Amino acid sequence: MIHPFRVLFFLAMLQVVAMAMTSGQTITIASPDKKLQLTIKEDADGGIYYSFIADNVLMIDNSKIGLDTTAKALWKHADTKTVRTTWKPIWGKRNLVPDEYNEALIDLGIYKIKARVYNNGIAFRYEGGRSENELTQFNFAGNFTAWYYQVEDRPLGPEKLMDAAGIRLPVMTIRAGKHAFMAVHEAALESGQPLQLEAHKGSTMFSVPSKNASAWRVVMYGRTIGQLVDSHMIELLNPAPASGADFSWVKPGVVVWDWRINGASADGFKYDMTLPSWKRMVDFAAGNGMKALVLDADWYGPEFDKNSDPLKGGKTDQVHQIIQYGKQKGVGVWLYLNDVGGRTFPLEQTLKQYGDWGAAGVKYGFMRGSMEEKNERTRRITQLCAQNHLMVDFHDNPVHPYGQMRTWPNALTREYCHSQLDAHRVFQPGTFVSMVFVNMLAGPIDMCNGVTDMEQTGRVDNPMPVPATITAEIARTLITFSGATVIPDIPDNYRKYPELLKFLAAQQMPWKESKTLSGAIGEYVVMARQASNGDWLIGTATNEEARTLQTPLGFLGDGNFEAMIIEDGKDADFRTNKTSYQVRKEIFNEKQSVTLHLAPGGGACILFRKKP
Repeated sequence: MIHPFRVLFFLAMLQVVAMAMTSGQTITIASPDKKLQLTIKEDADGGIYYSFIADNVLMIDNSKIGLDTTAKALWKHADTKTVRTTWKPIWGKRNLVPDEYNEALIDLGIYKIKARVYNNGIAFRYEGGRSENELTQFNFAGNFTAWYYQVEDRPLGPEKLMDAAGIRLPVMTIRAGKHAFMAVHEAALESGQPLQLEAHKGSTMFSVPSKNASAWRVVMYGRTIGQLVDSHMIELLNPAPASGADFSWVKPGVVVWDWRINGASADGFKYDMTLPSWKRMVDFAAGNGMKALVLDADWYGPEFDKNSDPLKGGKTDQVHQIIQYGKQKGVGVWLYLNDVGGRTFPLEQTLKQYGDWGAAGVKYGFMRGSMEEKNERTRRITQLCAQNHLMVDFHDNPVHPYGQMRTWPNALTREYCHSQLDAHRVFQPGTFVSMVFVNMLAGPIDMCNGVTDMEQTGRVDNPMPVPATITAEIARTLITFSGATVIPDIPDNYRKYPELLKFLAAQQMPWKESKTLSGAIGEYVVMARQASNGDWLIGTATNEEARTLQTPLGFLGDGNFEAMIIEDGKDADFRTNKTSYQVRKEIFNEKQSVTLHLAPGGGACILFRKKP
């Protein structure tokens, strides 16, 4: 008699891997749903190649895989396994994440190739071996269209693969067909250079020139562009926190910020970056369920001055007072630290002291060095912050996110984008709806959306008009995935628009669920998120073109929901009439759709609350 467990195990293994082992040494790994296939094979000369098929269509043709080693790698054997489990993040896009994949570990003697196939993509990495140089290629099966991260600028693209030349930076988002999208990135970047991609002009081939052979090489896949946004592959490929680690103190949410309030005035009060203004900001945050106040540069003296002591300089006494005031109100306080202060003074002592003061987090700015050096320093700072119960946000051309929020949940966000009003320039509406589908695929990003003073009058820093409608500005706060949604305006301006403020206050994290309902790169996006109290919110934004969108509401589930719908006014336009909006209330159920009219550069916000 065969034991039932052995029968189940045998059936599971058949499901795991469709495997053909021949003298040519070939292994094919299927996704759990069998719709994706990764084939790795050895040629007659001992070279290792892979190909990727999705939905019976070739996506990546024979491409080199492996390390550049002096000794010859010899295929010895391949072990396989299946994983079916669930990740419960401290915070993220949803509160439960299936972690399901099939895996092969190929022993090549001097190193191993570990490959995984999920239902939404493939990933592989190299284990062992001494070479930093890898042979990895991505030989795409067609002259697809791509977009790429472009530091503090709009994503590069659209670009046909055969037109690309030189270095391109991930995330690389690819449209391979009407219902086929891919994104190339990396996960678990433990050391070395962040991923670069080198295009071979005139071909569809990209290779990896960066010297780092340990990170996962990831190709995410989706039938819609929104499925890439909703993916968790990057996080899942990172290790879980150390056994026994406690991150219950991490509190994601909307936070207020003192940098852009500087110079604004309302009702006879002029805001600056001092205690009276900070108290007003804390009071506002406390009254609207917002989690923290971020204090930006110069609180301990001029940030680029080596004599500015991050423990004793400037307004340190006022900082002590606002931290204590915030504790009384249930609002945390984040402290800015420039890399100059972080290097001139003992970093461990500084971060320990911030933790002892009772600070909630650290915003770290202007880190110097190569990207490899930045990666090492970023990891060190993140770990030191965790030891001192500090959340952390890296700005000013940081190392790209690579899923570290799973291992270090205190890594709430990074300015891996063109932050909206930085560097004395502003991004246009099309920039936002491009970055959502490129930059944001890497992980949480800090874009500083949510202005309500659309002309930015009286500000010390970059007082330029915002090229969006006010509804789009608030919608962007929901659409942008971040553990710290940093809003930049003064309380008085938010109070002028009570419905928009209600929508902001309803963004209670951690999210229970997130769904990118529809969208197109550079055109528009519709995002739904479920707050920690069960409310559903929708944010939608368009590029410079007006459009009407009809969105099915099947995600709501059973019951009737009262919806507060905030959309652009009939005369709204991001160039001429930014603040025109209208509000209506309706009852919806999951079988219905909602129709939204978006002005040029516009957007819409919806708050759904279930009726008793």
